[in-house]
Amino acid sequence: MPLKPSEQEEEHFAKMEYERKKKIEEEKHKKIAEGEKERIKELHYMRCPKCGMELIEIGYKGIKVDRCSECEGIWLDAGELETVSKLEKSGLDKLFSVFKK
Repeated sequence: MPLKPSEQEEEHFAKMEYERKKKIEEEKHKKIAEGEKERIKELHYMRCPKCGMELIEIGYKGIKVDRCSECEGIWLDAGELETVSKLEKSGLDKLFSVFKK
């Protein structure tokens, strides 16, 4: 019977996998010319990573939440998840009530 990895082992391997993939992506980015980076940014800026439609940015308590105009996915920029996680439950409920129909 295979042994199940401990939570610490699972976390360790997840971090290692992330670092490995991050390094590969950083190497790719170094190879891309600056002009190409700008072209890619313009092509994808404020677009949903899931379906490609435009994102609508809504500010709430210093957090800028991006919501897809089509699939209604919710996206956070770097550091915003940590800010959201610090909100109390009532603040979190108010944040997401902005998006309810």
